[in-house]
Amino acid sequence: MCKATKDTLILGIESSCDDTSVAILKNGKILANITAGQKVHEEYGGVVPELASRAHQQNLIPVVRAALKKSGITLHELSAIAYTRGPGLLGSLLVGSSFAKGLSIALGVPLLEVHHMKAHILAHFIKETEEQEVPHFPFLCLTVSGGHTQLVKVNDYLSMEILGQTIDDAAGEAFDKAAKILGLPYPGGPLIDLYSQKGDPHRFAFSMPKIEGLNYSFSGLKTQFLYFVQAEVEKEPGFVEKNLPDICASYQEAIVNFLMAKLKRAAREHHLTDIAVAGGVSANSVLRKKLQKLGAENNWRTFIPALEYCTDNAAMIAMTGYFQYVQNDFGNLKNAPLSRWNMEV
Repeated sequence: MCKATKDTLILGIESSCDDTSVAILKNGKILANITAGQKVHEEYGGVVPELASRAHQQNLIPVVRAALKKSGITLHELSAIAYTRGPGLLGSLLVGSSFAKGLSIALGVPLLEVHHMKAHILAHFIKETEEQEVPHFPFLCLTVSGGHTQLVKVNDYLSMEILGQTIDDAAGEAFDKAAKILGLPYPGGPLIDLYSQKGDPHRFAFSMPKIEGLNYSFSGLKTQFLYFVQAEVEKEPGFVEKNLPDICASYQEAIVNFLMAKLKRAAREHHLTDIAVAGGVSANSVLRKKLQKLGAENNWRTFIPALEYCTDNAAMIAMTGYFQYVQNDFGNLKNAPLSRWNMEV
């Protein structure tokens, strides 16, 4: 990898779903990472794509201004603009990509097209202190979010190989759908984690999905959970309210154990001992604890991002853009955003 110039300043834009986020990076260090959420989706129990893209239009310029102000950087000092090209909601991606292209043209600086899931993995290289350790290549990363669940062998900053992935629903979806069944408000995944902290994870049993190889599937587990709740509520109408912490803890235990079982198998089969997790679900407290426990048992070096860099954020976009910048991996104004995008290409 060639060295970047002394003052490499990158503005990162993340708009793949319902968070509008902008970051400023200088020479590989994050100076600002500002995110605006969208509460409008709460009353609908999930993200409404059209409302998300409208909110991005309203939020983007104020968030850019806030990030520039916090970092003390002006637009004309920027070296490049990094933005999420995909995967994600097409309308949301279009807002971010259009703004990034316009800013690139106005400032005469190059574009950097960032893959959202690669960026989640490369969030591990955002160093908040000089002493902070980072994974050594190659390493294994379990990426878990609302839309993706993947086991990825990371060979280099920009070279990654998918070893296994979900064949239907993602782990984040399994959490959110269960929360909806329980009558919890959106976003429900973090609430399941919260309630589970006071529950017994062994109170109720859910069977492990039987999926070949290193792939995942969560559709059957979701259906199993729905039938379980329906059957128990039919016998006792107040079942959910009476047993909510135990229900949440037991369901969460099943999901995390399934994730960890495949992760352990992938590490063994590919002889990898640097193990990481990334994505929104990596903020889950039980997932983090179980990874650390597995690491101690298997002599792994384990890596978990700071909570700020688990969910969708522009710091990871700027960091990925930085690695692309120093390798002269620039984007093209003609390229459209992609709702689906193979990270191995």
